[in-house]
Amino acid sequence: MNRRPSDGFTLLELLVALAIFAVLSVMAYGGLLSVLDTRDRTDAQAARLAEVQTAMLLFGRDIRQLIPRPIRDIYGDPQPPFTAVHDGDPRLELTRGGYRNPMQTNRSSLQRVGYAFEDGVVQRLYWPVLDRGMDTEPQRMRLLGQVEAMEFRFLDPTGAWHDAWPPVDQGVVPAGVPLAVEVRFDLEDWGRVTRLFALPGEPQQPQQVTP
Repeated sequence: MNRRPSDGFTLLELLVALAIFAVLSVMAYGGLLSVLDTRDRTDAQAARLAEVQTAMLLFGRDIRQLIPRPIRDIYGDPQPPFTAVHDGDPRLELTRGGYRNPMQTNRSSLQRVGYAFEDGVVQRLYWPVLDRGMDTEPQRMRLLGQVEAMEFRFLDPTGAWHDAWPPVDQGVVPAGVPLAVEVRFDLEDWGRVTRLFALPGEPQQPQQVTP
């Protein structure tokens, strides 16, 4: 017997329709979650890549603008224009040029910067003056997180590599600055990232700081 349009749907037909709709909804929801999860992972990777690139960019910029101008520390002792230790805070410290002065304040265009590593974070340090007083403290900028280790190597004029500068593993210490710097970051998520930066010009004799 044919059913009349006014009879509506039976309970079984409604259950079948609901079951089909539920299956389609689950499939659509799963696809949406997959798309959203992929987008979140892509955004996270892009942000991480930008963070690593920014760290390398700033470090390379500081290295390429190295100026052979020594400084005096808080005790008044002269320090070379470029110095690095295997373990300490900061690990690396240098004098750079190109310190922008858009407000035209009465200060030098040179700046002392450094790089430190603490609790899995690489920090860039910069001091307000070159020759420091007892109360001179550096400003710290978070540069790169999720880092397991930060290491530097320095190439001297003889072609030898050193873990500190000035070198402490040989009798004759080369004067001036190294020819190149290799920086290595061991990242928790990406493993080891290595970059090599050439320093500008030829190695130079450190200048003397006048009292």
